[in-house]
Amino acid sequence: MPAAVTASPDAAFWRGKRVLLTGHTGFKGAWLALWLQRLGAQVTGLALPPGAEPALYTLARVGQGLHASHQVDIRDASAVARVVRDARPQLVLHLAAQALVRAGYADPLGTHATNVMGTAHVLDALRDQPQVRVALVVTTDKVYRNREWAYPYREDDPLGGHDPYSASKAAAELVTASYRDAFLAAQDVAVASARAGNVIGGGDWAADRLLPDAVRAWSAGQTLHIRHPHATRPWQHVIEPLAAYLCLAERLWQAPQLAGAYNFGPLPHEAASVGNVIKMASSLYSAQACSYEIESAGPHEAGWLALETALARQVLGVAPRWPLATAVARTMNWYRAQAAGADARALCLADLQAWEETQATDMPAEDAA
Repeated sequence: MPAAVTASPDAAFWRGKRVLLTGHTGFKGAWLALWLQRLGAQVTGLALPPGAEPALYTLARVGQGLHASHQVDIRDASAVARVVRDARPQLVLHLAAQALVRAGYADPLGTHATNVMGTAHVLDALRDQPQVRVALVVTTDKVYRNREWAYPYREDDPLGGHDPYSASKAAAELVTASYRDAFLAAQDVAVASARAGNVIGGGDWAADRLLPDAVRAWSAGQTLHIRHPHATRPWQHVIEPLAAYLCLAERLWQAPQLAGAYNFGPLPHEAASVGNVIKMASSLYSAQACSYEIESAGPHEAGWLALETALARQVLGVAPRWPLATAVARTMNWYRAQAAGADARALCLADLQAWEETQATDMPAEDAA
């Protein structure tokens, strides 16, 4: 079956658009800020200072191409409102979050304050901004009540969350739906949420993430310790969900009736275990042996998780372009090249160009028909 043609972000749409991007100093946010700059958008960033060291935001000089960058904690409602008033955004992409499961166990109150009330603060600040047309709230694949059953979760499956991070993101979904239905739809703002699977890609140095932990260990000649080798996740290169966010925002601008929740991730058969991803990464990172071993299990984490992404494929024309093997290879090549002295910004832009030039992977027959 030939590959289906899938949607790509449209530079003609984004050129000159005023975009508020929260979380622009984080891993996904930095990548998205670079892409929006490449597309010609006028981007205002709102985030805490970079939390990791090194930070992609710094190494890739993301701030140089922004219209403005504000160091603001989204738990501060008045500060968020001031930035929104000053930026007068036409589109809002809300990525700022406490994004780690184990950090959520360590600080549950902070996690809920950031992910739940922070989302409410961003959406509430839009209520008196008539120029806003689209607001996209990014959550996670972990918003579903995980029953460890053997089918991918659909957008209308029940929300839940065993751990504080997952629960806070599920609650953020409820906050998003409430603001859409109670306030913003009447203001002609199309509000949607995006539930994306696990992302990998160059420039992530956060703690407790699989490939960043691997790179840190292997570059130091140490053994990587992994917790749940059989845990299965919908891994995807970071460019894939970012492309989906941009395409969804474009469609919402044109067809606000499409507002709602969307899953974004690889095709279900591409879900892979932690152990398999590490085996792929270790074979690509170095000619030397990259060792790993299993440590005692930590706090509860879901064992099996996959997303059904038919809605995104059928309604938005969004489908993955890079299979898992390509995503892992490009990720490890990015880290190797950066460690050898290559420029982080140039590496990101090269990956974006390569993705744009790649044909889509095969869709299921019912989608491609």
